[in-house]
Amino acid sequence: MQKLAYLGMGIMGRGMAANLLKAGYPVTVWNRTAERCAPLVEQGAGQAADIGAAVADADVILYCLSDDAAVTDLVFGAGGVLENVREGQIVIDLTTLHPDTSRAEAAAYAERGVRFLDAPVFGSKNEAAAGGLWIVVGGDRTLYDEMLPILEAMSETTHYMGGNGMGASMKLVGNLVVASQLEAIGEAMILATKAGLDPEDVLGVLHVTDFKSPIFDGVGAALIDRDFSTNFALKLMLKDANLISSFAQDLNAPIPAVAVIRENIKAGVNKGWGEENASAFIKTLEEDAGVTVMRR
Repeated sequence: MQKLAYLGMGIMGRGMAANLLKAGYPVTVWNRTAERCAPLVEQGAGQAADIGAAVADADVILYCLSDDAAVTDLVFGAGGVLENVREGQIVIDLTTLHPDTSRAEAAAYAERGVRFLDAPVFGSKNEAAAGGLWIVVGGDRTLYDEMLPILEAMSETTHYMGGNGMGASMKLVGNLVVASQLEAIGEAMILATKAGLDPEDVLGVLHVTDFKSPIFDGVGAALIDRDFSTNFALKLMLKDANLISSFAQDLNAPIPAVAVIRENIKAGVNKGWGEENASAFIKTLEEDAGVTVMRR
């Protein structure tokens, strides 16, 4: 069985690495803060002291980091992945980032005889822990087919989108939809509250209509409960909104609704809610409306 190296033990990385272990893969983990590797070591992973040691014997190297800057540092920085990979290895980047960053990685790895997939994931903490992510992949189709057992160990479904950068592109398209749905459920629940509708009754209708959405179900219930515990941090959603804006600008694609949503997200981060769940920006809309969605 292929030997894996997983770099970065954030919320998503811990979940994905754990599922790779459950699937029987030998996994070596590394993190700048070494203590974060402890839960994986307890589950049977090896732990490396540095990136070089982590990737030395790996057939496949995986990572899912917070943003483009973190990936650039990990890959291109001193002592990073590029300095330590060898010909014949495979790298899978599961980070949400700009497609240009993915393509830069692909080109740099290709010069060293290393094959590369950009494979960002839809889903957050719970899906990562349960192996229920949805993965969108860019790169060589043959390599995608070869890596399917590894990808499937972490996911509910995988989707081949085209050449390098296309997985990253699809992730930003999907995140545009997510941001729009969060804004929509926030506006809808506030309007319903001001109209005197029972929030539970509103969710009951939204749950069965032809425009139903798991996001409406989950976030709507969390708004009623005032639960903004973090599955995906608002500060990371702002990062994604900025990426979407940049990506759309590159392509001269109009995204007027997301431009407004990005300002609402920014306002939520500026109010100190960046570490809370992404839905926390809806509190800025509540403040503007002078309402708070009531508890159950």
